[in-house]
This record gives sequence, structure tokens and C-alpha cells, in this order.
Amino acid sequence: MERQRAGIELTGQPLGFSDLVRIGVGVALPTASESGMARVRLARGVLESTIQSGMPVYGSTTGVGAMKDVEWSPEDLDAFNLGLVRAHHFGTGAPFSMSVVRNAMAIRVNTALTGQVGCSPGLIDAYLQLLHTDVIPVVRRTGSIGCADIGLMGQIGAVLTGVGEAVYRGRRMQAADAFVAAGIEPVKMLPRDSLASLSVNAVSFAAAAETTRNAASSIRVLMATSMMAAGALGASRDPWIAVRHVGTAREALIGSWLCNASDEWPWPVATHVQDPLSLRMIPQVYGAVIENLLTAGHKILAATGRSDDNPVIVDGRVMTSGGSLPLDVTILLEAAVICMAHAARNAFNHCVLLGNGQRRGLPVNLVPEGKIATGFGPIIKLAGEIFSRVLSMSNPVSAQSLVVAGGMEDEAAFLPLVIERFERQMRALKRLAALEALLSAQAMDILGDKPEGVARMLYDVVRKHADFYVVDRPLSAEVEAIEEELASEAFVSEMIAHKPILAYDDFFALGSLERVEERLYRDTVAI
Repeated sequence: MERQRAGIELTGQPLGFSDLVRIGVGVALPTASESGMARVRLARGVLESTIQSGMPVYGSTTGVGAMKDVEWSPEDLDAFNLGLVRAHHFGTGAPFSMSVVRNAMAIRVNTALTGQVGCSPGLIDAYLQLLHTDVIPVVRRTGSIGCADIGLMGQIGAVLTGVGEAVYRGRRMQAADAFVAAGIEPVKMLPRDSLASLSVNAVSFAAAAETTRNAASSIRVLMATSMMAAGALGASRDPWIAVRHVGTAREALIGSWLCNASDEWPWPVATHVQDPLSLRMIPQVYGAVIENLLTAGHKILAATGRSDDNPVIVDGRVMTSGGSLPLDVTILLEAAVICMAHAARNAFNHCVLLGNGQRRGLPVNLVPEGKIATGFGPIIKLAGEIFSRVLSMSNPVSAQSLVVAGGMEDEAAFLPLVIERFERQMRALKRLAALEALLSAQAMDILGDKPEGVARMLYDVVRKHADFYVVDRPLSAEVEAIEEELASEAFVSEMIAHKPILAYDDFFALGSLERVEERLYRDTVAI
């Protein structure tokens, strides 16, 4: 039996992560509010009056970019608007996920409902029609410098006119065939509609939201594996207690979670309270990371309810705008990329400590006494390689110079490139968490520790896929299986249910779709 899809009314106000999750997987169909459509019609009236007055309107009656001074006659406008959107179907490479594309279309509709765009109501209907019939354009990833996603949004816009590729009911096909199968018709691009389909960052904002949510989930797991490693290494918990009194609000939040999660099992303290090498800075690292992720998350959501078009309708006039530069989101995500390097270094340091034979009498490379084996030395090298990968992607790129549009374009943010680096870091961090958990489980078994609670959940996942190490064996498949399960929404949901950080978990709508929908209408803690 097919699941009935709920609705989400778009009003022009910012969306939440739970909205984006539900729209992205296709279980919630967006609709446009009547008040938003009234603003669309009002803005359209301003645009049409301006055109009728004889004033040139950028991208509506004139060319764009270096062609901005070319004015088109009324007889040429239909051909120009159709050609404009199709000319910007130039993206290449692997496609974005269907969830990103669905959310990009919803964001485009939502920002138009602010009444500051000037597109026709028919364009809004066309986007919603694609979502309702599940005709999802194929959007190849490479095609934006981060000053309007022209080569990305252009692929969606071209599909609206019946060309390009789309996925319909799980099958990739030509857009024209998808339209026939879905029983819908291509849209006619009226003046302003083509540029409104191109000159926004909706794909980047959708991808930024998805990647930031994935990062929030990855950090949630990595924080748990750090707690597990700290126990295996016999670290003092006093710094976690102290940070609740002397740390920042986010550090105190992490310290409280670490204390609560570690209260569930006999903590094997094997270090002096005042030992400066007691892994005391875990709350500081993860406190800074989640502070950044929360700030970036709020900024991304704000962008889902703000017109980043050029031109815009303001004070009853058509005005040029520089709002297509997403520099605020870009810089915060670049900071997040740097934060991920700190988190990776922290986890890598734990891996080194677990294998160097310096803590709690643990053997070098975690080889049990009396066994002849190389042990986990190669795995620790892998952890170092993964950390190096994460670090190599942490250099900012947004301030690099780029000359386009005849030398007249003054800025570009490179947001899609920043997101791509961020995504690659996430994949690396998930593997690093698996390595940290694997090494911790080996240390615990050597020492006879009996973890409980969250640590036990991690331990059980490791032992489900990897036996206690006594003889050298291939570990690649075992590491990948541990990684996959720890990164799964099912495991994250289980961990959250056991030891939540509600203000963080609910803001990012972490866990499975079922958990997201279950908590959707509950009160959450402001953050």
C-alpha cells in the first residue's frame, strides 16, 4: 500500500530541517499559501507595468551578463526566454540526489512567495507540478561558481520547458518522455520567468542543508566514539564535570552529555585527576564544532526564505540586487570545514593513544599478550591517512579571484565547491569513527572492561562485524560494515533515543524519517 503524502504549505518564511527532510524524500508535498501567491501576483504586476512603460528590465527584455545591453523586441521575447533557460543547461558530472533537487525546487518556490521576484504565478505552479507528479530533473553537480546556480538551476528550468533529463518513478529518461508519462505539459517561459529559474542559489542551499545535517549526524556519532575511547584509555571525567561550570554554553552541553552517557558503566579511571594528558579537551573540540554547525544551520535555513534574485521587486520598483552572492552561508560552511579537521585530529589522536602502549598497560598495536600478530598498526596508519584527507580539504577558497562576465562580475563565493569538500570530509569522518570504535572495543576486551549504554551500543556494532583480534586478518570489509551501521539513521535514532541532546538533535531533525515525523509536532528546546 502506497504511503499517503502529507502537505507542507510554503509561505515565504524560512523552512526547517524537518520540512526539508520530508520534502526531500518525497513524503510531503509542498503547496503555495494564498497570501504568498497574492504577493507573487502583486510583484508580477509591478514587473509588467515596468515593461509596458518601456523601461528595459534585465533578463526580461534584455540579455544577461555580457549581453545586458542588448534589448529584445516584443516579437523576440518568447524565443529569448525559451533560449535563455535552455542555454544554461550546461552542468556536468555526477548528479545531485533527488532529495537535493526536490528541496531546491521547494526553496525556489518559497523564496518567490516573498513577493520580491516578479515571476508569473504560472512558474510557481510549474515547479509545484513537477513535485506533485514526482518528475524530478536530473541536475549534474558542476555548473556554479557560487553567485547564482545558473548552470544548476538551468537544468531544472530546462526540464520545465520539456528538454533535458528527469527521473520519473525511479527511471531516468528524457524530460519530454517523463512529461508524457506523468500527463503534464511543458511550461511557456514568460518574461522574467527564465531568469527567475536561473539566477538563484536554491540548489546550493538545498545541498548545504543536506550536507550540514549529515555533518551534524556524523559529529553525533564521533562524539560518542570519543567517549568510548576515553573510557578505554582510562581518562578522568573531571574535565567533563568542570566544563559544565567554566565552559561555554556549547562546551557545557557536550560535557553534560559525556557525563550522562558515561554514568551508565563502571568508568575505568586509570589516570591522575590533574594529569594534563587526560583527554580533557573533548568538550572544547566538540563544543566549538556544534556551535559552528548550529550557526551555519540557522543561516542556511534563513536563506530558504529570502529572495536572492537579481533583479528584485522592492518598494514598487524593479531594482538591481547583489543578493545572488551567498557569502554568509559560504563563509560559515568554510568554518565548518575547518571544524571538521579539528574533530578528525581529535579522533586520530585517540587512535594513536589506543595503540602506542602508553595507557593502562595496553599492548602496542593492541596485540593481546602471547599472540604473534602485526595487530592494529596498519589501521592506525589508515586513521592518519583519513585525518590527512580531512585536513587537506580545509583551506578556504571563497576569497580566490575569478574574472567572468567581461571582467564586470565582482564576486563569486564558490559555495558548491565548499559543499563538495564538506561532503567528502563527512565520508572520511564516518570511517574515522568506525576506526575509533574498533580500536576502543579491542582495548576494552583486552582489559576486561564492561561498557554499558551508548558505549555498549557502539561496542555491539563493532563486535557484530569484527571479532576480537588475535590473528592477523583482512580488515577492510569489517571497517566498512562498522562504518555503514554507525552512520545509519537507525543507529543514530537508537543513540538519540537513549541519550538525546534534544536542542541539537531536533533542530537538525536527526535520525530516521520515522523519528523526524514522530517529534515533528512536539515542543523542542530553543537553541
